[in-house]
Amino acid sequence: MQPIDQDLQTLQDMRNAVRRAKEAQQAFQDFSQQQVDRVVKAMAEAAYEKSYELARLAVEETGLGVVEHKVVKNQIGSRGVFESIATTKTVGVIREIPDRKIIEVAAPFGVIAGIVPVTNPTSTAIFKSLIAVKARNAIVFSPHPSAARCTVEAAKICLEAAVEAGAPGGLIGWMDRPTMEATEGLMKHRDVNLILATGGSGLVRAAYSSGKPAYGVGPGNVPVFIEKTADVPSAVRKIIESKTFDNGTICASEQAIIVDRNIREMVIRECKNNGAYFLHEEEKRKMERLISPVPGKLNPKIVGKSAVVLAQMAGVSVPPDTRLLIAEESKIGKDVPFSLEKLSPIFAFYTVNGVEEALGTCERLLELGGRGHTLALHTRDDEIARTFALRMPVSRLVVNTPSSLGAVGGTTGLQASMTLGCGTFGGNITSDNITVHHLMNIKRLAFETKTVEIPKSGQLFSAPQAGHAYAQPAEQPTQEEQIQTVIDRVLAQVGATPAVDRETVASLVSEVIARL
Repeated sequence: MQPIDQDLQTLQDMRNAVRRAKEAQQAFQDFSQQQVDRVVKAMAEAAYEKSYELARLAVEETGLGVVEHKVVKNQIGSRGVFESIATTKTVGVIREIPDRKIIEVAAPFGVIAGIVPVTNPTSTAIFKSLIAVKARNAIVFSPHPSAARCTVEAAKICLEAAVEAGAPGGLIGWMDRPTMEATEGLMKHRDVNLILATGGSGLVRAAYSSGKPAYGVGPGNVPVFIEKTADVPSAVRKIIESKTFDNGTICASEQAIIVDRNIREMVIRECKNNGAYFLHEEEKRKMERLISPVPGKLNPKIVGKSAVVLAQMAGVSVPPDTRLLIAEESKIGKDVPFSLEKLSPIFAFYTVNGVEEALGTCERLLELGGRGHTLALHTRDDEIARTFALRMPVSRLVVNTPSSLGAVGGTTGLQASMTLGCGTFGGNITSDNITVHHLMNIKRLAFETKTVEIPKSGQLFSAPQAGHAYAQPAEQPTQEEQIQTVIDRVLAQVGATPAVDRETVASLVSEVIARL
């Protein structure tokens, strides 16, 4: 008996998963809102209860991040996301606009292809399952090959809970042994209606070129500016907590810290008090070679590793309680490793003279990689925050909060989401935090509210005068013209006889109008 070709087997597994998903979705789309909500709640509760087990499994399989921090991600991706979508209507009539005589009706997309990254494998799978099913879609996952086991386990937990709550089997599917060929096949499958891609830039480009509608996300080279009015101890503590959260694997983590010269020494002192180690020049050169062995390319081996492990990899000696590695920098470019997105607890430290220079530095960092994603700001001056919001090419600007958790809605009022759109700044179709309303069609029932006079065939068209709209309201008649109209109507009714002469009628009409 010949051995089974694993690549062919994976392709067949993908096709089978899509077929089951389509059959399940066609049945599920007839569920009531109450039935859908019961299924989604059961999924969220089951995933939340397994947050720790999934976090431990993800760290064991990938070697990235911190178990306790991945627990928080799983909790946000399950309960946090559920709470943000629980009251959203996704079945039948979802909104009525009486003054415009419009009724909006929800319709599912169908089958969604879910691409899951190695950095946030379980939380992303939970999140995408919840928003897909809430909108009455099915979803089939392509995990990252290095995180397949934990991603599939998260999907299984969601599916089992959904089925127990009454959903059809097959509503959530996956590939156990994902390959690039099978992933591309999934994205191009005729029965897949939408691609929801979170991952590397290559996969996102493949999603956009698949010929299917797609939501993709861009990289996040997030700058954080500490303005001179900031509460420095609080700002530094939040920044370091954010940057070291899950060893920097959230794409909204801060990547470069920009500091006003007036508070520079205070910031450095607070960084050291919070476990940061400032690299000397020779140590910086060693770390640069580790970050980017090939100019402009990030070394994937550093992603999600702790500061102590990174220092060992670079041959740098640091205290055992070091949380963050920082190097002072003044340059920005593809050949400047510290200015790149690093997805690990490594920081570039820039000193600027005032807000205008900070704006320029942030813009250059975003241009290098991160346009459209996120910018963090610590300030007590609301006008400066507004200035940044007006100037910066980002989709979210979080203020006085950890960026990694603020951008995903953990510490802010932003929509809870593990997929953050970058708008056309970053080559995406939306700048939103992706959620349930992005995954459903909205049909609109519209009744007539106005009329348009359509010329008869062959009738000469008189173009409107310059400066006038095409649909001009008729001019209102003068009072004299109104009186004349009434006189004509009265005379037409009673007849023009000597007993009812025109002058008498005109006098009576004028008197009546004057009293109105």
